[in-house]
Amino acid sequence: MSASRILSLTCSAQSQLNKTRAFDFLGPLALRLYLVPIFWMAGTKKLADIDSTAAWFGNPDWGLGLPFPTLMAWAAALTEAGGAIALLIGLGVRWISIPLMVTMIVAAVTVHWHNGWLAIAEGSGIFATERTAGAVERLDRAKDILREHGNYEWLTENGSFVVLNNGIEFAATYFIMLLVLFFYGPGKASIDHLISQRFGHCGS
Repeated sequence: MSASRILSLTCSAQSQLNKTRAFDFLGPLALRLYLVPIFWMAGTKKLADIDSTAAWFGNPDWGLGLPFPTLMAWAAALTEAGGAIALLIGLGVRWISIPLMVTMIVAAVTVHWHNGWLAIAEGSGIFATERTAGAVERLDRAKDILREHGNYEWLTENGSFVVLNNGIEFAATYFIMLLVLFFYGPGKASIDHLISQRFGHCGS
């Protein structure tokens, strides 16, 4: 096959692929809808007991030891709950992505960093640590006890047992998703896009 024929086929394939751009709104829409319940649950849980949230934010012994804990608790809770609504309807998405990314950075540094990367403990792999390997060893022992003294099939019928490592994996993932929305916007399926269409100088 000649080089010109290969080039022609490549261009034809690329042309067909480019037709999928008619549905390019699906990417940012999927990111937004994925993040909505995550931030809604996080924010409303904090709001439901804001005093306990503030106490956890401020206590240096069993909490995060953050300054201005009441202010920061309200800021985090309202940012997450309000951000979920903004992401759902696609309003001010690039703007709300900024404080939401800040909450993910704060969470990663203050809550998850010392646990390493993994959200769920694994005994091997590039992100496994002595901590996660030890957790898996204890998990195996717990499973042995359950097999010996419990109905293990019933206990695991709806899913396997794991050990929560609570590393930065999820916070980092959500940060990256928000970073994409910050740079690329909410997509055509959004109020921001409608505003952009009506007032083009404002953008989305």
